[in-house]
Amino acid sequence: MTPSEIADTLKELFSAASVNAIAPGSWQIETPNFRLLVLLSDDESWLRILLPIMPVSEAQPFLEQFLEANFDETQQVRYALQQEVLWGIFQHNCKSLTSEDFAEAIAQLISLYENGLDNVFNRLIERRIRQIVIVAKQQNQSLEATMQSLERFYAEGLMGELDQSSQAREEVLAAWRYQLERLWNEMDSNSL
Repeated sequence: MTPSEIADTLKELFSAASVNAIAPGSWQIETPNFRLLVLLSDDESWLRILLPIMPVSEAQPFLEQFLEANFDETQQVRYALQQEVLWGIFQHNCKSLTSEDFAEAIAQLISLYENGLDNVFNRLIERRIRQIVIVAKQQNQSLEATMQSLERFYAEGLMGELDQSSQAREEVLAAWRYQLERLWNEMDSNSL
């Protein structure tokens, strides 16, 4: 893609007013929700698209899950850390980059931004639930005994919010039951 093709594609994807050429080979797209940067290398052979997702302080507890997502889920875009920010990035050789791939990369970056912590948090929670299932099975507990332990932890205030209503606690326990039932039969005690 040439610089003019990049500029034209950006104007097709976003309103022309949102696309600002900030320097030769550099564009910034400002929307009410995010700021996207498109940068060419000095020799215009490589393109980089950057989208800040969140401060690294918010991402820190989930860095392992972000790296796992890079390996398993993010396809042609990646998570990266720079200047105390978690970024979504895409890099590609301009010669072989098509307008369709460029637009798809931007869509994927926006998806990373919109998902924020949701996907990595869910990945972390599922890993923790799997660990609970494995430990319960190693102790020869049944699914019902495991649920009773969780219910006792909530009733005693070891888990959950301090000011959680009984209805909210029941909803959380129903979610626990659903997840435990979903994973119980696929996990064995030797999976750890």
